[in-house]
Amino acid sequence: MTPKQRREAAMLKQQAIVNAAKAEGSRALTAEEQAEFETYQREIEEANAEIEALERGLAGGTGAPAAPPAANPQQTPPPATALQTVPAEGQRSATEAERNRVTEIMALCRDFDVDPAEHIRNGSSLDQVRSAILDGMRQTGVPVSVQVTRDEGDTFRERASDALMMRAGLSVENPVEGAGELRAMSLRDLGIECLGRDGRDTMSLLRMQPDEMYAELCRQFYNPTAAFPAILDNTIRKSIVQLYNEVPTTFQAWTTKGSLKDFKITVDHEYVIGGMGDFLLVPENGELKPMIPKTELLPSRKLDTYGRTFSMTRQAFINDDIGFLTRVPGLYAASAKKTIDKAVYGVIYDNKEIFDKTSLFHKNHKNLMTKGSKPTQASIQAMILMMQHQRDQFGEAIYITPQHIIVPVGYEFDLAVILHSAQAVGSNNNDVNPLCNYPINIIQTPVLNAMAGDNAVPWFMTANAASALGIQVDYLNGQETPTVRRMETPGVLGFQWDIYLDWGVAVRDFRGIAKNPGEKIEAAA
Repeated sequence: MTPKQRREAAMLKQQAIVNAAKAEGSRALTAEEQAEFETYQREIEEANAEIEALERGLAGGTGAPAAPPAANPQQTPPPATALQTVPAEGQRSATEAERNRVTEIMALCRDFDVDPAEHIRNGSSLDQVRSAILDGMRQTGVPVSVQVTRDEGDTFRERASDALMMRAGLSVENPVEGAGELRAMSLRDLGIECLGRDGRDTMSLLRMQPDEMYAELCRQFYNPTAAFPAILDNTIRKSIVQLYNEVPTTFQAWTTKGSLKDFKITVDHEYVIGGMGDFLLVPENGELKPMIPKTELLPSRKLDTYGRTFSMTRQAFINDDIGFLTRVPGLYAASAKKTIDKAVYGVIYDNKEIFDKTSLFHKNHKNLMTKGSKPTQASIQAMILMMQHQRDQFGEAIYITPQHIIVPVGYEFDLAVILHSAQAVGSNNNDVNPLCNYPINIIQTPVLNAMAGDNAVPWFMTANAASALGIQVDYLNGQETPTVRRMETPGVLGFQWDIYLDWGVAVRDFRGIAKNPGEKIEAAA
């Protein structure tokens, strides 16, 4: 087999490897395929070297070796070292250039689904191949479908982020392959790895003191493509989402959730069922009469921004304190969710005026029990009946379905008996308990105890949101978890992040919630 035949055979085998990867969704080559591809590449380079040697040794295309030039006794032959060194260096340079040309052409053709064999065989340059691809697109008018694949840098960042999460003791669902191999790396080791991938000399990095490494990584803060700060950002975001969702607040169980697109005051005008009027009798050949729906001005809604800032200190980096990536942001995330929880319960505890200039719980709203008591069968039944007697804005009946009973700490076990005992509590005549298995959820919160202190602690009942609205929590564009942003703060030594969340609490209607003033709860001994 001639060198040209060997080269073409190796190129065809390379193309077969690439075609197999394309057929499986343009995936990246496996380690085995890459090794095989490089083996064929070496065969191509060896064949190219033989072809060049033959072409240099042939005279005028006759097929006979060129005769050596006549000796000139007056000409001094060049030194042996020059005769040996220059051709060897030139051959290595040509081989390296050919390797780069083939690799770049293969990568370009793979992106545009073009067979690279002919371009490589003809000795085309990368610019010529690129021009040929564009000309083909102009002639056919067919757009090229290019698949953007995740490069190794992105994969490494995801792997390192998952490794930091696991090292901090947080659970990672479906970690990136290879993350476990990095979980033992210190922050300094991770910084060295990141800088080394950016082309820095690894040996000089290893000789750096921890504070020198910290200063070097801080300079990466302003580089948008730097790996180390990006890994920190990703780890913090993951930990915040996970820890935020684990905070055991209760407001989300009984409030409705809304979304606003900006921070302007939003005034609700809603069509209310019942405001349409009744259907009218239509006699034979009669006329259907229109009716303009009635509207009611409901409360305004508005968002505000709440947040904090935190930083990775120089001491934390030198001490390899991985907790700053998860513990500190996690505490802020928990604080954000607890702040919303307290704000929601503050609305129903403080009982301030709402959109109609009347307190949320008021006798005019028919949602306030006149006498406070702890939850009993009688008081719960009274609350249910009071809510079911509500009327809408136009005097029409509302089909309210009580869904939640919100109580402070201290009533959970009493309610379990009241709502699940077949016999009425305290009855000696085997009276049936009408609340047995009544479809109402018990929500217990210590926030009410904390707000009341030594005073009477109120408890509440809320309706199904489909039957009557109550309290709503709005978020900017529906974003419920805090946002984290790395900040560039002059004069601050180190990495600094802002964590913030945009939300607001609004009373949508007073008919969907009722209050019992409660009584004082004695603390357990």
